Amino acid sequence: MKVHKNPDSLPSFRHAVITVGTFDGVHRGHQKLIERIRQLADETRGESVLITFDPHPRTIVFPNDDTLRLLSTTNEKIQLLEKLGVDHLVIVPFTKEFSILSARDYVEKFLVEKFHPAIIVIGYNHQFGHHRDGNIELLRKLADENNFRVEEIPKQIVDDIEVSSTRIRIALQEGDVKTASHLLGYFYSVSGIVAKGNQLGRKLGYPTANIIPADKYKLIPADGVYAIKIILSDRVHLEGNEKRNGVMSIGMRPTVNGTYRTIEAFIFDFNDDIYEKEITVEFIEWIREERKFETLDLMVSEIRKDEREAKKILSEK
Repeated sequence: MKVHKNPDSLPSFRHAVITVGTFDGVHRGHQKLIERIRQLADETRGESVLITFDPHPRTIVFPNDDTLRLLSTTNEKIQLLEKLGVDHLVIVPFTKEFSILSARDYVEKFLVEKFHPAIIVIGYNHQFGHHRDGNIELLRKLADENNFRVEEIPKQIVDDIEVSSTRIRIALQEGDVKTASHLLGYFYSVSGIVAKGNQLGRKLGYPTANIIPADKYKLIPADGVYAIKIILSDRVHLEGNEKRNGVMSIGMRPTVNGTYRTIEAFIFDFNDDIYEKEITVEFIEWIREERKFETLDLMVSEIRKDEREAKKILSEK
């Protein structure tokens, strides 16, 4: 997959089959759409081209809204799309000027002039242009004038649940990482740098990696305890693509009167120094909600139960 970050210096695509959107999470619905553009590109001896935006359009259109939470960062999106076999990924800088393009100009001055598409494939209920007043009907109207074909992918249903980024966010915010991962088609993950905390866990026999997320917009699942798998970016510690098992606690640490939310991972059978290193955590399954214990001994006893439960869960994965 070739990645392009300047829409003003694109190559001449061969019979381009394009799709466009934010593709947050690159979930199973998105994967169906990507599968289709690859299929059409193969059938027409063309190239599949996926167009997305950075930063996320909402940060430009609503700069004072701090509620945005993303399922995938731009780097995560690149990695996911690479695995899906897209020929070209174009990451368009999203600006205020771009946001006010009329729907017609968006099609004719952006999609047509820069990509010269043979086929445009869009997802169910896709909207575009200023005030999001462009839709499948407008694309079909402009198709003959601009010599391209349009295809719409219907909404995807997985086990009777509509697949959407919004539905996945809701599941994660409820701690339902199993449903989220099912809809995504892979385990939801969060990456960040390991920072030093107060090291209370080490004193209690459970040293934890205190993780600072790499992207402030990345959605962190609900407070609670989870069975997890861990990948370190530094392969000195892990061979090949080996993953470590562990348990994660997210929350305010009420037993020790915590004053801010933390994300802490306990990695089983692992004692290496990983401070300042990048770590990626895959959420496998929810274990329990966060609780306040009357004593540290009671908390440690519960952590032991969490460890046993996590090992049981992970032994089956």
